[in-house]
Amino acid sequence: MKFVFASDSFKGTLTSAETGAALTAAARAVFGECETCVAPIADGGEGVADAVLSARGGRLIERVVRDPLGAPTRASFGMLSDTEAIIEMASASGLTLVRPEARNPEVTSTYGTGELVRAALELGATDITIGIGGSATNDGGMGFASALGAKFYDRCGERLAGVGGDLARVERVDLSELDPRLSRARITVMCDVTNPLCGETGATRVFGPQKGADPEMVERLENGMQTYRRALLREFGVDANDLPGSGAAGGLGAALRILFNAELKSGIEVMLDLVRFDDLSRSADLIVTGEGRADGQSANGKVLSGVGRRARRLGVPCVALCGSVGDGYRALYDSGISCIMTTVDSPMPLADALARARELYYDGAVRLFQLVKIGFELGARRRSAQ
Repeated sequence: MKFVFASDSFKGTLTSAETGAALTAAARAVFGECETCVAPIADGGEGVADAVLSARGGRLIERVVRDPLGAPTRASFGMLSDTEAIIEMASASGLTLVRPEARNPEVTSTYGTGELVRAALELGATDITIGIGGSATNDGGMGFASALGAKFYDRCGERLAGVGGDLARVERVDLSELDPRLSRARITVMCDVTNPLCGETGATRVFGPQKGADPEMVERLENGMQTYRRALLREFGVDANDLPGSGAAGGLGAALRILFNAELKSGIEVMLDLVRFDDLSRSADLIVTGEGRADGQSANGKVLSGVGRRARRLGVPCVALCGSVGDGYRALYDSGISCIMTTVDSPMPLADALARARELYYDGAVRLFQLVKIGFELGARRRSAQ
């Protein structure tokens, strides 16, 4: 009997690795000795580097870089081999690094994430994967590019620092001093949004308020982003709004695609490739996935649907254990998930469910495997009767 566990974290309660450990214990409590493989999963935000290192091995590298407000902070990334690096934007430029009362996307920058890429290049990385979820920024990726040698100027020739408030001043972009090691590097971006750079569904209007922008600031930043978009079009002949995902991470998606020729791909698809999910799962009898809440969004390129589709492609049954279900969760049945169970065992306040998350998850896993065992026994009985 072989099980593969590939569950997302349950935000604020259980990490992906902890769900794997609980599933392993529950499977052995029901089946006795059985083969289990844990594939820690993250979809591009906080925890992606740790998850990949846990699955693949490698070195965790720490560096002091600039946080979103320009102060020194200790951030980390993973070197999976001598040439392969995994970087998470949240480590250097994440929203959690800024106190709620200090969040202001006019003054935050992605510079620290660029510093992590530069550090990876210094260690010999030529294959760099970046997870760009959870940012505190709306600078169009100017800070990131500046850390790697790009220069942005206003119409008077003054060099810009590259924060959100500088967007409205961008007149010229100079890549002549870009780090030459970038020409030998391939950059893959884990990105699950398709928002354009500007407009009603763009970086600023959709995500700016989450990062501390009030309505007046949203208007200023949107006008600035339009100026930035025009500058990129003049300099490189590319309209960022024609590129799906250019609005990701406050416009970092645009800089990555236009200035660095990066490829934006589904976060969960990249993650599954990085942890070599297919190799782990081909001989499995069952795959178990899950997340804190399964709903319609889960079926739209998130962890559950990504794992379910891979499982279906491999011909392996897949079930999900989640904290709860919401509107639209049934769409997951079209993504390769055969069954969805919840960890809660009775009506209870959310606070109680969160406080008892570990206990409830393990008990839910035991119930799941008891049902799975019945299914295996029914299958064996049917085969013996033929």
